[in-house]
Amino acid sequence: MRDWNGRCHRCHKETNGHIMSMFNTQLICFDCKDVESKRKDYGEAQDADCKAIKQGNYNYEGVGLK
Repeated sequence: MRDWNGRCHRCHKETNGHIMSMFNTQLICFDCKDVESKRKDYGEAQDADCKAIKQGNYNYEGVGLK
């Protein structure tokens, strides 16, 4: 597990659950994930992630946050 200390890497809120951001390798809480998923460029980030996985890159670092 990558640097998980019980706090969201984005908002720093203490949380029992997390998921990796679609834009980078931050481990984020589900509130931050909800906000992230409403971004206009979220679909592009998803598509880039799927493309990387299909090419065998299981350690894709994301498109980055703009």
